[in-house]
Amino acid sequence: MSDIALSIQHLSKSFRIAHRRGGLSGYRTLHDELVTLPRRLINRLSGNGTSTSETFWALKDVSFDVNRGEALGIIGSNGAGKSTLLKILNRITEPTRGGVDVYGRVGALLEVGTGFHPELTGRENIFLNGAILGMTRAEIKRKFDEIVAFTEVEKFLDTPVKRYSSGMYVRLAFAVAAHLDPEILLIDEVLAVGDAEFQKKCLEKMENVSGKEGRTVIFVSHDMDAICHLCSRCVLLRQGEIVKTGPTTDVVGAYLGGEQVQASEIDFSPVDTGASFQFAGLSDSNDRSTTSFTTSEPILLKCSFAVQRQIEGLQLSFSVLNFKREQVFYSTLSMADPPISVEATGKHNIAAMIPRRLLLPGRYFIDLALHTPKTKLYDRRQQALSFQIVATVADGFDGFSGDELGQVYADVKWHRISTPKPG
Repeated sequence: MSDIALSIQHLSKSFRIAHRRGGLSGYRTLHDELVTLPRRLINRLSGNGTSTSETFWALKDVSFDVNRGEALGIIGSNGAGKSTLLKILNRITEPTRGGVDVYGRVGALLEVGTGFHPELTGRENIFLNGAILGMTRAEIKRKFDEIVAFTEVEKFLDTPVKRYSSGMYVRLAFAVAAHLDPEILLIDEVLAVGDAEFQKKCLEKMENVSGKEGRTVIFVSHDMDAICHLCSRCVLLRQGEIVKTGPTTDVVGAYLGGEQVQASEIDFSPVDTGASFQFAGLSDSNDRSTTSFTTSEPILLKCSFAVQRQIEGLQLSFSVLNFKREQVFYSTLSMADPPISVEATGKHNIAAMIPRRLLLPGRYFIDLALHTPKTKLYDRRQQALSFQIVATVADGFDGFSGDELGQVYADVKWHRISTPKPG
């Protein structure tokens, strides 16, 4: 048996987009259409009519394979083509060009309202979806109690689903899609409708479906934490085309701008606020300008800024962010020992040393700020600098893909003990 669950070859999908005609805008009544019909017919026959539509390519020559038991993430901005791709994989929409080979039964949770008959009860829709997947009534009955327990909507099971809230609907729809034994599970951003506890429950179920049961999961989401937690591989779409595919942390980093090349030093344009950054840079312990460090060497952050007038309580601070733009730690000049004052008018040159063995291998960003605490922000430079901690054999991290390790270097002391129990 082949290890391929899905094979997508040169897939393209186009749509026809209509435009307003004859310069007329707004709502068009039947009267408007009838009155302008002769003129539009004359224009069309004479060749003077303006085109009323254009072709929009939602997907352009998309190709990739998905292995059995793999959890694949698909990410991208709104309009990138993610949902269109899932609809084609679920055979809701026909591709314009190319094709998809599907090896196994597909269960899907796409849009709220897809796949259920609104007039049928929750109980009836469970059996209907199982029948669509090709399951016998006996097979569905064996899974029925498990589905109901997962949804936590047993009280409303004999109510038509048209009366369900969106959250109740998603609970039932996910439970049906995940528990009725599809070989391939397609999940769109629709999970965002559920509450936090149910989202966690769904992620655990998808992880179990992929990792323990060996089924294939294709997950579309704007939640990068969920994507990184669940998916080992990721596809980044932009304007219908594949921009990058590979390990999830690399692709998510590219989506969030992590592949943008930034210099180790930067000069800032001034802002007229009373205090303004002029320069920032990164260097190693030998004062060599760089953006690449190992865990065993410190990182020197240097910056210059101008104060146009005396500002009482002015502080310089910076934050270090990980590749998902989550704050790892924050430091401010008020922590300096001995104290350093930057309140006086003039130019100030300040350096901060990020200690060795603080950050694990990965990609990081630095935000800078000049402010008076809880009072006023004078200048802020978001992601002003970026740097990378590189894994090396000497550090004991060689072979790891950096971002999968976390961010904080915990200097844990390991030793052998005679017994784990006291006494």
